[in-house]
Amino acid sequence: MKVVILGGTGNISTSIVRLLLKQGHEVTCYNRGNHAEALKETRIIIGDRKDRETFEKTMRKEKFDVAIDMISFTKEDAASSIAAFPEIGQFIQCSTVCTYGVDYDWLPVSEDHPLRPITDYGRGKADADHLLLEAYHREGFPVTIIKPSTTYGPKGGLLRQVAWDFSWIDRIRRGKPIIVCWDGKALHSFLHVDDAAKGFAGVIGKQRCIGQTYNLVNRGFTTWENYHRTAMKVLGREVELVGISLQTLLSLDKERFSICSEIFAHNDYYSSDKIFRDVPEFVPAVSLDDGMRQVIEYMDQQGHIPDSSLETWEDAIIQAHREAFGS
Repeated sequence: MKVVILGGTGNISTSIVRLLLKQGHEVTCYNRGNHAEALKETRIIIGDRKDRETFEKTMRKEKFDVAIDMISFTKEDAASSIAAFPEIGQFIQCSTVCTYGVDYDWLPVSEDHPLRPITDYGRGKADADHLLLEAYHREGFPVTIIKPSTTYGPKGGLLRQVAWDFSWIDRIRRGKPIIVCWDGKALHSFLHVDDAAKGFAGVIGKQRCIGQTYNLVNRGFTTWENYHRTAMKVLGREVELVGISLQTLLSLDKERFSICSEIFAHNDYYSSDKIFRDVPEFVPAVSLDDGMRQVIEYMDQQGHIPDSSLETWEDAIIQAHREAFGS
């Protein structure tokens, strides 16, 4: 099929492009051309979707079977996509589990759960999804919505529970303790980008997937404690996990620890039943151990792991905690 990907060079979309090419699809990427070297086997249309008039005009001149939108973040983006692809066979929207928020009525969270986003990112995606589904029900716009949880890969790196920070990997290598929120027992879903790509590619051409929303997660869950200990296993060094309350972290630096308060401190466990039922091609195969090993190797090659000795905030918090609690 002729597939256009809006984006194509990001954390998940790089793997999607690679898989679609392997499957024999004809792939075009529409983006600003900043990373054209990563798309040598694809056709590239250089443009900025924020220039809506040019974007819509350019897409309407093309003849694609499928469009995959990895860079739609608002209701306005979604409206522009609808205008850009009036005759598309299938439109696949990359959404997010952040549309559910963190105030859950049941676990695992299934696709029919009420949406209660608490971040601008989650609210924007929820509004975009709503408009697309409304267009499906009103005029048959052939949308499929995919909601990934935390996807990790070479481009995105390995996040930690408490902050937007990669120095924790170097801390483990140096034998330094690392902070988790509370006891690190919060549940979470992790998926390697190569496995995530199977979900996006797997819905292509399936009539039953049109008009549907899918959580893109593996079966089961892990805890942040296990996640960090798996990283220790990969790195060959055991270190202490120091539990700090969310309230304490936010009182010290609300901005630094926002990712923790917005999602990672909570039990985030999403149902995968629907995608496993409808998309048999979605068979996750990358273990957390193997995925972490691959990503850390890439981060080392690219120099993406900071020198933890240049960061003082974590040692300061741990020292204060030990002085306060005598541990």
